[in-house]
Amino acid sequence: MKLPRMKKRRDFLRAAQRGKRAARPGLVLQALPETGGPMRLGFTVTKKVGNAVVRNRTKRRLREAARLVLGESPPQGWDIVLIGRDETRGRPFVQLQGDLRGAMKQAGVPI
Repeated sequence: MKLPRMKKRRDFLRAAQRGKRAARPGLVLQALPETGGPMRLGFTVTKKVGNAVVRNRTKRRLREAARLVLGESPPQGWDIVLIGRDETRGRPFVQLQGDLRGAMKQAGVPI
C-alpha cells in the first residue's frame, strides 16, 4: 500500500520548524500534528550521505521501513519527515524499523 507523501518544500520546512524531533542511529524523525486529514510522509537525505545513487537507495530503505511500520494503521493527522543518515544505508533492516518505532514513540506519534 502506498502512503500519502509530502512533496512541497513549505511542508518540509513547517515540520522542521514547528514539529517534534527524535533522533536515532538510523534516522531522524520530524513530526508535526495537523488537524484532520491523512498522515503524510516526506523523505530526505543530505548530500553528506553520498552521491545520488546512495541517497536514492537510502530513501528507498526509509520508504520501505515506513510502509511496513505504518502501512496497516497509519496515524491520522500527522506530517512526518524522515531524514536519512549515513548509518541508514548499512543498518540491518530490522534495526531500522526499530529506530523508526522508537523515534515515533519519542516524538509522541501514535503507532
